[in-house]
Amino acid sequence: MTGRRSLPVLRPGDPFPPLAQAWPGQSPAPGLVAAGGALDVPTLRAAYSSTIFPWFSEGEPILWWSPDPRMVLQVAQYRVRRSLRKALQRFRDDPACEVRVDSAFTDVIEACAGAARPGQSGTWIGPDMRAAYVALHRAGHAHSVETWVQGRLVAGLYCVTIGRAVFGESMFTHVADGSKIALSALVALCRAQGLPLIDCQQNTRHLAFMGAAEMPRAEFARCVATLAAQPTPAWHFDPVYWSEVLPTRSHPNQ
Repeated sequence: MTGRRSLPVLRPGDPFPPLAQAWPGQSPAPGLVAAGGALDVPTLRAAYSSTIFPWFSEGEPILWWSPDPRMVLQVAQYRVRRSLRKALQRFRDDPACEVRVDSAFTDVIEACAGAARPGQSGTWIGPDMRAAYVALHRAGHAHSVETWVQGRLVAGLYCVTIGRAVFGESMFTHVADGSKIALSALVALCRAQGLPLIDCQQNTRHLAFMGAAEMPRAEFARCVATLAAQPTPAWHFDPVYWSEVLPTRSHPNQ
């Protein structure tokens, strides 16, 4: 079916419709679930717990999405290619370089909002979205993973966590490999804490190259329901976590 479809319009506080009612793949907007509602913390928690996320441009109503299939990175499948491995080793071994978590969340989301995206003339991270995720961060459900060099924030990403479910949102970099270092640190953190997957939302060649793969939405929703009901682990990065994605220093030739 490619004709006109109805779209639920939510009032603040309304529940989301069942995922089965999302627009299908052959529609003009695959994965579109609803419009309207609010961007407050309870609504965002409910959305992510149901595999739904907001995505809209300024001037549009709030739009809620849940694509099928979903691009998901199983952290055990993350691939560190040789060139990235060398960059990670240099970063790890340089005392002027460090990964920080949640030390500059607002700066990270502002930088992500200003980052250029191929094929996009603007950003979907408008003022309302930035304010919403800052509030979610203050509530303990949004986190930044940051790449710092000589005391300067050079790259980073932010994500949402509900229980043990992790949802990647956006990243930026001002230096070569900066965002890849942040993503590798996130994967290392997830492996160390026993967090099995990171939602990547949409399929891209870059994500597939790093080990992400599509998962049917129904299967992803079952995974998220199980993970979201579990306690959230401590959210921090310890340098020892690099051993989750890199060989130890005792094997420099690997």
